[in-house]
Amino acid sequence: MLYSNDIIERKVFLINRWDTIINNQKIIWIYRSYIMEKLLELLQNDATLTPSELALMLEKEEGDIKAMIRQLEKEGVILGYQAVIDWDKTDKETVTALIEVKVMPQRDDGFDKIAEKIQNYPEIKGLYLMSGGFDFTVLIEGRTMKEVAYFVARKLAPIEFVTATATHFVLKTYKYNGVIYAMPKKDPREVSCI
Repeated sequence: MLYSNDIIERKVFLINRWDTIINNQKIIWIYRSYIMEKLLELLQNDATLTPSELALMLEKEEGDIKAMIRQLEKEGVILGYQAVIDWDKTDKETVTALIEVKVMPQRDDGFDKIAEKIQNYPEIKGLYLMSGGFDFTVLIEGRTMKEVAYFVARKLAPIEFVTATATHFVLKTYKYNGVIYAMPKKDPREVSCI
C-alpha cells in the first residue's frame, strides 16, 4: 500500500522520531514501525480487541491488521494472550511469592544455563535476571505457603550454582500488569472507635 506524501508527513510529524527524513522508503518504514508499536500497545492493554476494532483505531484495513498480528506471532513478538484475574474474588486458594536467588554464574554460559534449569518448573510464573544484591527474581504460585517453602527447599535451592535464596510472600495485590485491582468500597456509615 502506497501512502501520499501528505499522509506520510502527517504521520511522521505525529511520531516525531527523526528530524530529517531522507526518502519515502524511510518514511514508510517509520510509519509501519509506528503502527506496529501502537498495535502492540493496544493488544497489551486489551487482548480481546478484534481485528476490525483494531483496524478502526489505527485507521488501517482489517486484512492489514490480521497480517501484522500473524507476522508478530510468527516472529515471537506476541507470545500469547492472557486475562488478568483477581483470584481473591474466586474460591481458588493461591499463594504468590517473590524469591530472590543468588547464583554463581557459569563460565562461558553466564546466567543462561542456570535460568534454563529454573524456568522449566511449572510452578514458576516469572523469572527475571536482576541487578543489585541478588541475581534472579523468581515469581512462583502455590496452593499454600508450605507448598512454596517445600519448592524452594527441595527444588530451587539444591540447583547447582544456587548459593542463596530469600522468599517474600505477596500479601495483597494492588496492581498487576498495568491493571489496578478494585479496592473494596468503604461504607460511609462505618465508624472507627478507639
